[in-house]
Amino acid sequence: MALHDAKLASNTDGHASSTHNSDDAHGDVKSYIIGFVLSVVLTAIPFTLVMNGDFSKVTTIWSVVTLGLVQIWVHLKYFLHLNFVTEEGRANTFSFLFSALIIFMVVGLSVWIIYESNAMMMY
Repeated sequence: MALHDAKLASNTDGHASSTHNSDDAHGDVKSYIIGFVLSVVLTAIPFTLVMNGDFSKVTTIWSVVTLGLVQIWVHLKYFLHLNFVTEEGRANTFSFLFSALIIFMVVGLSVWIIYESNAMMMY
């Protein structure tokens, strides 16, 4: 408490000083608009591919999957602001990737265990 009061007393405008740098930490309006436009485009293209049915089923599926992966990258970059530029960005990115790996392992191994249990019960 005393440290917080000392920071308040040393600040000239009466607000608590912070080491938080808000320049690129949360992005700006331009970043959000770019992310939104890319997300809309990356949603409209697969929708159009599926609705028109001009391509084969395999081509359509691979196109939708590829554009979905690109859209995941857009969301991570423009909305979650994961990057390798700053030390905090690297830490956030590695934390996200580790969490995704754990979730993937838990879900994947659970499905595998359930499938194998079902297969064993059928014998």
